[in-house]
Amino acid sequence: MAVSGSDVAALYTLLSNSMNADQRLRGPAEEALAQSESRPGFCSCLLELIMAKDLASQNDVRLMATLYFKNSVNRYWRHRRDSSGISNEEKTHLRQKLLLYLREENEQIAQMLAVLISKIARIDYPKEWYFRADIFMVLSQQLQSADVLASHRIFMILFRTLKELSTKRLTSDQRNFAEISSHFFDYSWHLWQSDMQTILHGFSSLSQSYNSNPDDQHHELYLTCERWLLCSKIIRQLIISGFQSDSKCFQEVRPVKEVSPVFLSALQSFLPYYSSFEKQYPKFWDFLKRACTKLMKILVAFQGRHPYSFGDKFVLSSVVDFCLNKITDPEQYVLSFEQFLIQCMVMIKNILECTEYKPSFTGRVMDENGVTLEQMKKNISSAVGGILTSLLPNERIVLLCNVLIRRYFVLTASDLEEWYHNSEAFHHEQDMIQWTEKLRPCAEALYIVLFENYSQLLGPVVVSLLQETMNNCPTSVTEITPVLLLKDAAYGAAAYVYYELSNYLSFKDWFNGALSLELSNEHPNLRIIHRKVAIILGQWVSEVKEDTKRPVYCALIRLLQGNDLSVRLAACRSLCLHIEDANFSDREFVDLLPICWDSCFKLFDEVQEFDSKVQVLNLISTLILHVSEVIPFAEKLVQFFQKVWEESSGESLLQIQLLVALKNFVVALGYQSPICYSILLPILENGININNPDELNLLEDSMLLWEATLSHAPSMVPQLLPHFSRLVDIMERSFDHLEVAVNIIEDYIILGGNDFLSMHAANIAKILDLVVGNVNDKGLLSVLPVIDILIQCFPMEVPPLISSTLQKLILICLSGGDDRDPSKTSVKASSAAILARLLVMNTNSLAQLASDPSTSLLLQTASIPVQENILLCLVDIWVDKVDNVSCIQKKTIGLALSIILTLRLPQVIDKLDQILSVCTSVILGGNSDLTEEESSGVMSSSTSPDDGNIPSKEFRKRQARIYET
Repeated sequence: MAVSGSDVAALYTLLSNSMNADQRLRGPAEEALAQSESRPGFCSCLLELIMAKDLASQNDVRLMATLYFKNSVNRYWRHRRDSSGISNEEKTHLRQKLLLYLREENEQIAQMLAVLISKIARIDYPKEWYFRADIFMVLSQQLQSADVLASHRIFMILFRTLKELSTKRLTSDQRNFAEISSHFFDYSWHLWQSDMQTILHGFSSLSQSYNSNPDDQHHELYLTCERWLLCSKIIRQLIISGFQSDSKCFQEVRPVKEVSPVFLSALQSFLPYYSSFEKQYPKFWDFLKRACTKLMKILVAFQGRHPYSFGDKFVLSSVVDFCLNKITDPEQYVLSFEQFLIQCMVMIKNILECTEYKPSFTGRVMDENGVTLEQMKKNISSAVGGILTSLLPNERIVLLCNVLIRRYFVLTASDLEEWYHNSEAFHHEQDMIQWTEKLRPCAEALYIVLFENYSQLLGPVVVSLLQETMNNCPTSVTEITPVLLLKDAAYGAAAYVYYELSNYLSFKDWFNGALSLELSNEHPNLRIIHRKVAIILGQWVSEVKEDTKRPVYCALIRLLQGNDLSVRLAACRSLCLHIEDANFSDREFVDLLPICWDSCFKLFDEVQEFDSKVQVLNLISTLILHVSEVIPFAEKLVQFFQKVWEESSGESLLQIQLLVALKNFVVALGYQSPICYSILLPILENGININNPDELNLLEDSMLLWEATLSHAPSMVPQLLPHFSRLVDIMERSFDHLEVAVNIIEDYIILGGNDFLSMHAANIAKILDLVVGNVNDKGLLSVLPVIDILIQCFPMEVPPLISSTLQKLILICLSGGDDRDPSKTSVKASSAAILARLLVMNTNSLAQLASDPSTSLLLQTASIPVQENILLCLVDIWVDKVDNVSCIQKKTIGLALSIILTLRLPQVIDKLDQILSVCTSVILGGNSDLTEEESSGVMSSSTSPDDGNIPSKEFRKRQARIYET
């Protein structure tokens, strides 16, 4: 039944009760609202309630109404099969009424309504709600007579709508947005300029006023500021999304050249008010922070999207000069304006990295007029390069480098205070934060790019600074002084560019001299330098040669045992880098293992933050993977893993790292892996359970652990057999983990033997029937070896169980469409080889399958004509595809064709020449055509039971091919 205007009062009561703390009122109200959502007229009633003037003070109820309205639009605006949705008549009514209600005073509700309109526009534009004719025309007409509040709300709607439409990626949608940009840009730009003048005039008046409580008395100016900010965002959206990137089309984007200098001028006009407004006008000071940061972000976006237009000398030179001046010689108030400085650094970094501004070495692409597009690009790049060269002479580059290190790398008093109170949090703040979020990481990122571009110029500069700081601050200094902090900054500068600085600095001399002496000083204040030395030892890993490895390993383990968590975590990361290094020396490290394990276990116990625990667990996992001596420490590791698992409940990311470590542990233990089954099997059972709440996060790594467990099991233990049924649940839900699942099935077949088949025959048949015919060719090629090995191991028992799957293989073999598709040819050839194996090992089974009426029906349903006996059709396939299979499969096909010769079928005589030709080529081919698998080191290193060792999986697979010897 429809909801009508008479139900508005009842709807108000329901919304009010839905926010009541009393469950007796809230529960029934929520249920009644949920039942009403899909009823016609529900959204119209909500809108009446939102717009009701007598409810203007009931903002909580009206806001709840907008939330229900938004949810209904998301669920029912598009037509759905299970619901009639919102009728076209009601949609028209809602669209019209929403655009007429533009003077909502509550900010939250106004924002929600703007989001609502944008969601509707995304669905209805342009067919049902044409932007120029409907939205823009209605809104622009109202703008002409609107007050500041209404105009602000209109621009809020326009911004949200344009932002939503800009995310549509179809070519037609992008063309539509380009059309919007062409019609709407000039209007927005003129309003932006007008508002800018109003704001600057207002700020000038405010700066000369001494009113003690002014914020509430300048509401209209503040609304103008907010409208201007929305207009800035709209202009950004129109220029970024309304024009194709000029790096692709080589066409100038005029608005970039028009807008960018004015935006820069606005920045220069705003900044002087930043410090003076902080105390007297906090609302306008907050606006200035947002406005200056946003303007710089918009300029950064312009440069990234339209680098060639931004590279115009009147744009690029003024922006680069402005940013460099603010970084190297900022006013005092700018130094405290971190977000603005960050954007200035981002701009310079992006320009230095921009590939469009670098010489091009790609081939020539000609357009229809014969003009080389590549030459156009070279001309633009050359012009921009000339501008940058003039803007960045050597002395300015050296100045920028020095300022970055001496000013922005140096730890501040607040940094040291934070380190003192919480060293673990300080480590993550410095080490793991996004570089665009904090000033120091951003300065470091800019420095690295600057050094990459000018390494020959800056290498000697950094080495000289490093030497200067070490001379001014000897290793005996323990007071936290400016010279010590500058040495720490210089050490950081040397750490970050190790790959270039190694040409100017000998790591061996540096380590044996200053760094070792730094580490020998145990004064608590030296933790500042110790942390940076730990970072250096990790960053310079490629420069640690054989004669220095042992001292470096010892130094890192000593740091890992220290008192300061920030230093220990830095050492943890650096030690991990050394162990992962291709030149890691297990020989130099093996006697350090006992103390290294204990230090890791102790550090894991002492850290509190999740990221720290993951970092330590990652080091332990890396150690297990790369060191040779793991078994002597197996008992301690099992106890550690048990403890981690118990403490990691609900922390899926930590559990993922634990699963990775366990997998490495199993691989390291090899066939002694059952010693860890007490902890491994319960964890594995939890991870492969698709009903586990964390299943989405844990399943992939749990399956890899499952595969490793089976691959390194000396025999099938009873506890592992029941787990196979979990694989059916996993495969029924998706084929995302098909490749790993195939390996798991193979392991169960080889390890489990008859016990496995008797327990899980139905599950095997179910999985194969589910996969074959429902995956692409790549998926089929991965699963066909499973069918092959099943027939090898159980030639009598398996064929009747998987008859449905085998019929699908016959269908694959006899279908066409593989002439020009190599993957389909491979699938058909492999399927044919499996059926050949079946004929060799269980002739009667294939004969029955070929003569089964259901097989013929399956072929008829697929419109595959069969002119003769299905078995004889397979003969044609074997003959045709014998050159598309491996050596082993060729032998199998040869044997199958030999058996065909023994059948008393007159049609065989007609195929005699072809059959004999295949058989002869197989015999003469011998073993010279070994496949990659058969000739691999894996196979040659496989042990046999005669050696007294446990046979490998590959050896067991080959043993199954006893007839092929």
